[in-house]
Amino acid sequence: MSWSESFDAVVDSNTQVVILGSMPGVKSLEDAQYYAHPRNAFWPIIQSLFGILSSDPYDERLQRLNSGGLGLWDVYSRCYRAGSLDSNIDRSSASINDFSGLFQRFPQIHTVALNGKAAQNAFQKQVVRAGNLPNSVQCVFLPSTSPAYASMTFEQKLAAWQVLQSTMEDGIATEKKEVCGNEHDA
Repeated sequence: MSWSESFDAVVDSNTQVVILGSMPGVKSLEDAQYYAHPRNAFWPIIQSLFGILSSDPYDERLQRLNSGGLGLWDVYSRCYRAGSLDSNIDRSSASINDFSGLFQRFPQIHTVALNGKAAQNAFQKQVVRAGNLPNSVQCVFLPSTSPAYASMTFEQKLAAWQVLQSTMEDGIATEKKEVCGNEHDA
C-alpha cells in the first residue's frame, strides 16, 4: 500500500461546474495528469461533449476546460491505497480536500459532478453530511470513466455524461441533482 496525494484543483473564476473523482490512479500520479490512463474514458467523453481534443497537450486541455466553465479536482486529498482501484483506498487514512474553502473562494460554482460511486459516496459522507455544501450548489452523479468500471460501454457512459452539457447551458443541474442535496441523509 502506498501513500497517494491528489493534485491541486484545476479551478478558476470561470468555473461553474467542478468534476470530482475520488483520487488519481497510479498512471495519473506517475504522469502528474488527471485521467492519464489511456483507457480512461474521461478525455474522450470531454472531447465528444465539448470539443476538447484528447490528443491536445495536457495544459491546453486544462486551459480549455477552465475557459469553458469546467474544473477538476478530487474528493480525497491523500490516502493510502494499493494500486489504482477505489476499493483499495484505506478509508481510515483518507483526508478530504477543503471544499468549504473551494466554495468560498469560487462562489460561482453551481454544480459538483461526481465521477463514479466512490467519489459520490465519499463526497456525500464527508462533505454533504458535514454541512459543507452550500445550498446553491447542486450535485450530479456520473458513471465512472475508469476502465475498471466495465459494466457500461463508452456509449452508455457518454450518454450519461451528456447532463454536463445541459448543466453548462442552463446553469443548473437538470438531472440527478438529488444525489447530493443537503436534504438527503442516506
